[in-house]
Amino acid sequence: MQFAEADTMRAKSMQERLIVGLDVPTLKEAEKAVRELEGAVSFYKIGYQLAFAGGLDFARELASGGIKVFLDMKLLDIDNTVAKGVENIVRMGVTMLTLHAYPKTMKAAVEAAKGSELCLLGVTVLTSMDEQDMIDAGYEYDPHTLVLRRSEQALHAGMGGIVCSAEEAEAVRRIVGPDMAVVTPGIRPAGSDHGDQKRVVTPAQAIRNGSSHLVVGRPVVAAPDRRAAAEAILAEMRSA
Repeated sequence: MQFAEADTMRAKSMQERLIVGLDVPTLKEAEKAVRELEGAVSFYKIGYQLAFAGGLDFARELASGGIKVFLDMKLLDIDNTVAKGVENIVRMGVTMLTLHAYPKTMKAAVEAAKGSELCLLGVTVLTSMDEQDMIDAGYEYDPHTLVLRRSEQALHAGMGGIVCSAEEAEAVRRIVGPDMAVVTPGIRPAGSDHGDQKRVVTPAQAIRNGSSHLVVGRPVVAAPDRRAAAEAILAEMRSA
């Protein structure tokens, strides 16, 4: 009985750590995906594509129904604009919000979210970027070095977590400690197409590296059987 209970708790824990990206063009398709994944997935990411097709109201609807929402807006603006945006996002009831991990931006967001349950995530370096992309963008740091620098800054700003590649999760975890979220996109099941991602890791390796949450979009929503795809990823996570 004890072993069965432990297995059930671990299954639930992994389910809460899988975030499926609703990277679809219409609200109708997002609603269909959520229906198909009911019972297997309890956490969804809404980014730009869906946000500008009715996704913000959908995020409120999901949150009011007890489903966790990761709002991937990657905010970056002057301090006051960021703060006012965060104040309204708090009222939406979502679970997580991303902003670029610039020190002033993080400080403004943390102050605006104070007293709420919103977990603010600092985006370090996009997983679609490699060292050449960083050079082209004018950065003096390679991706790994910049991820670690921004992780330290996020910790000092009082952020709830970090978004980084699972390749860097182990090093980030050593910096931020056990309590901050380490959210890793660019997750691809073994043998799957990498798409436009350049720094990718399998679900099991991401868990072993110290990721608290895995963000998986196309491998689930573009799959012929979305539920089977999500359950296969959960199985990989539990095998870690």
